[in-house]
Amino acid sequence: MKLGLLAFGVHPDDVELSCAGTLLTEKNNGKRIGIIDLTQGELGTRGTAATRKEEAGNSAKILGTDVRENLDMADGFFRNDEENQRKIITVLRKYRPEIILCNAPDDRHPDHGRAAVLVNDAAFLSGLIKIETFDKGIQQEAWRPKYVFNYIQDQYFKPSFVIDISDVIEKKVEAIKAFKTQFFTGANDTEPQTYISTPDFLENVINRSKMFGKMIGVKHAEGFLSKKMIGMNSFDAFIQNVT
Repeated sequence: MKLGLLAFGVHPDDVELSCAGTLLTEKNNGKRIGIIDLTQGELGTRGTAATRKEEAGNSAKILGTDVRENLDMADGFFRNDEENQRKIITVLRKYRPEIILCNAPDDRHPDHGRAAVLVNDAAFLSGLIKIETFDKGIQQEAWRPKYVFNYIQDQYFKPSFVIDISDVIEKKVEAIKAFKTQFFTGANDTEPQTYISTPDFLENVINRSKMFGKMIGVKHAEGFLSKKMIGMNSFDAFIQNVT
């Protein structure tokens, strides 16, 4: 199955918090979308690997993803090494996405920046024909995505560009809330409180989307970073920016 857009997150819920609106928008535009979680998030204070797997499945149904896989890397201890690079290369060659999204290049959680470098390195190596990988015993063809974009997480970055997600913000929030063990669920919440489980955390995520939306004259948007120069073949790609 060839995908138009594939999002990587080092922990289940990274994608939901940061770029689920963009996935939903592209799905509504007729593209096939997928999510690859690098780890099970097993070191998280709240919940377990099993509950997060169930929650990731529930969120995938909300988002309408065509694919969601977990590469079972070690939460907190994965390395940017050949073994993990090959796992990502195999996925990229299997689904052949034109665009991939991945974690922020630097962030509060050290896993995020390391995952960003890992995915970016693997995306380049995936295009080298002398690197052999196999899927179900069949040798894969080389494939390199056209673009690798980083989504913005806890730490603020000025985005290279933003995507209007105004029409899908409610469904994005619904997908985030599918991770019931990770976020505040009400007065009966008995799990230990963490940085992301405070009642204000989700409100801050929504406020960030409002801020990015205000930059382009829409209600909500998600921001992305690009090292590569972005090219267009028509000014029709611009949305009307209310000034």
